[in-house]
Amino acid sequence: MHTIVTHPGGAHKDDVLAVCVLVALHGCPIVRREPTPEELDDPLVAVVDIGGVHDPARSNFDHHHFPREHAPTCALSLVLEHLGLYQDALRFCDWLETAEWFDSRGPKKTGAWLGVPRRAISQLNSPIDMTLLRRFAQATRIEPSDPLYGFMRMVGDDLLEYLRVARERLDFIAQRVERWTIACGDDQIEALFLPRAEGATDDLSAMLGSYIRAHRLDQVIHAIVYPDRRGDGFGIGRYEDHPSLDFSRVEGQPDVHFAHKSGFMCKTSASTHARLQELVTIAWSRTP
Repeated sequence: MHTIVTHPGGAHKDDVLAVCVLVALHGCPIVRREPTPEELDDPLVAVVDIGGVHDPARSNFDHHHFPREHAPTCALSLVLEHLGLYQDALRFCDWLETAEWFDSRGPKKTGAWLGVPRRAISQLNSPIDMTLLRRFAQATRIEPSDPLYGFMRMVGDDLLEYLRVARERLDFIAQRVERWTIACGDDQIEALFLPRAEGATDDLSAMLGSYIRAHRLDQVIHAIVYPDRRGDGFGIGRYEDHPSLDFSRVEGQPDVHFAHKSGFMCKTSASTHARLQELVTIAWSRTP
């Protein structure tokens, strides 16, 4: 690929991020203008968010001609889909679906879909968003030597690396995670346990949530148990702040060295399944 063409004028997150990904992959100049017919037919020219054509074989990534009833999408989604990364991006990037709604439905409908006032959408913006979009919108051609190009390359690199690592971590978890059903009086507590393993990377506990959502266990799992990366024991947390679990109740247990006052997690030197499960039951209290 030798050129990326995208529309002139105002810029949105979806077209800028789509270009960031392509910049990270191909390192070619960005031109902001209408594409020529020859460029639309040239697979070595990426035409992004303009042109009225979606044809990945020709590197055309526009969605504005899609019918009104088409599911919300955006230029970034089309590029990620072409790269085989779209499903992982939906799974690991909570912001992507909102970006699709915003670009194809506008702020009012996006706010309604999120269940927030329209103004809340703009309240989430920051100077980082505004500066990047404004500087991109002001440019007509951006060369690899331009500081803005360097920043965009970093954004694209980081997004692609994040998706790669997230997929590796999710696969790592899927091969090792255990599901526990813990009896507690008349209740059954459902928990996921991730054993300590050689080669484990940091922040695997954060990926347990992605695993739960990927396997549609959101309404099933109450607790997660995972290796403490700062010690030899384990962390125990409530999934999605389940109201029946309060780990401040385990404070004072001889093998618990930290219990958060808000009750959302604790850390313990315990390592046996039986003791870890016992700590979960101590934290459990059936909600009315």
